[in-house]
Amino acid sequence: MGNLVAIVGRPNVGKSTLFNRLTNSRRAIVSDEAGTTRDRQYGKCEWNGREFSVVDTGGWVVNSDDVFEEEIRKQVIVATEEADLVLFLVDIKNGLTDLDQDVALILRRSKLPVVLVANKADDGKDLYGQYEFYKLGLGDPFCVSAATGSGTGDLLDFVLSKLPAADADDLDDSTPRFAVVGRPNAGKSSIINAFIGEDRNIVTDIAGTTRDSIYTKYDKFGFDFYLVDTAGIRRKNKVTEDLEFYSVMRSIRAIENSDVCILMIDATRGIEAQDMNIFQLIQKNNKSLVVVVNKWDLVEDKSQIAIKTFETAIRQRMAPFVDFPIIFASAVTKQRIFKVLETAKQVYLNRKIKIGTSKLNEVMLPIIEQTPPPSIKGKYIKIKYVSQVPDTQIPTFVFYANLPQYVKEAYRRFLENKMRENWTLTGTPINVFIRQK
Repeated sequence: MGNLVAIVGRPNVGKSTLFNRLTNSRRAIVSDEAGTTRDRQYGKCEWNGREFSVVDTGGWVVNSDDVFEEEIRKQVIVATEEADLVLFLVDIKNGLTDLDQDVALILRRSKLPVVLVANKADDGKDLYGQYEFYKLGLGDPFCVSAATGSGTGDLLDFVLSKLPAADADDLDDSTPRFAVVGRPNAGKSSIINAFIGEDRNIVTDIAGTTRDSIYTKYDKFGFDFYLVDTAGIRRKNKVTEDLEFYSVMRSIRAIENSDVCILMIDATRGIEAQDMNIFQLIQKNNKSLVVVVNKWDLVEDKSQIAIKTFETAIRQRMAPFVDFPIIFASAVTKQRIFKVLETAKQVYLNRKIKIGTSKLNEVMLPIIEQTPPPSIKGKYIKIKYVSQVPDTQIPTFVFYANLPQYVKEAYRRFLENKMRENWTLTGTPINVFIRQK
């Protein structure tokens, strides 16, 4: 299970620069995917063979002066409740401010490991500024320059020494893990209760190793699955429920630890920016997806046209990934609850699909012959062969070509769409790589 590190601090101390510095090594690799850069607030950092998630809290602040400091305090509280470690950024050039002291007060009260980072130490003269930060009572400041990268290696070594070692969980890998995610009040707890029913035939409750992601194993309706709970059981939060940042922080762990995410959307409100944030987390982590439009019982117009319109709106927002099931359900009246589980199970099986090499070539090569990749600078691109890579997290296919560097994103998407037309890959992301033959 991954660890979660939150970067907090007042505005303009360089949180985003540090975030980019920590995640970039990784971002460069991930950027094959179109559209991953829209959300700059969450990423993965890999250092010395360990990986952890990083969240930049700065992206969520509302910029108006009266709520400004209040918002920052709220975020620091959320960060301390959800993260495993907090990087507290201060600005060595500007020195100590009252807001820094307020944030330090919240951090000292939390039982979390906090690493004090004095940023913008761009040259030797700046280092004298570090001593005033000892007043914050958070130990030695780490002097770094997020812009040039100086000092970040030592900082990461220290962060790894402070993060709890991720234990292996005792879960059976062949059992699918479903996470129910969505923004507050979309009906997550009601649907979980509907799945469980009152006759909770729970086989085991395994507390997650990192800060209570809870797995509950069910065998109901002939299904065997773990429900990954987003630690919602822990305590009613001190922070107002509608804080967008809060629901994203809550979702990260559940999404990372699941196979299939059941994304709840409130039928009475349509698809909102926050739903998109959670959808992007699901995509970034390569998880399979089932969208459930909940509270369908409250919608007046249930005609086929209304359903079609709603579906189209959802797929348009989530494009280019559009091949996922959408179910109109109601957790309260239990309408189509069984179908949600059935679909999640099917999507999980699609994720595990194995397609034989001969079958792949038999279907795909004629399609490629009919619509070959467009030639570039008079060079013809020939795709000779395709195979599936074994043992990958999501179905991964490699097309071998003579000039892979000339195959454009649009053609890769064309190949992906043809794969989806010929095999049931609904709900699951797939990788299509073009490699040198």
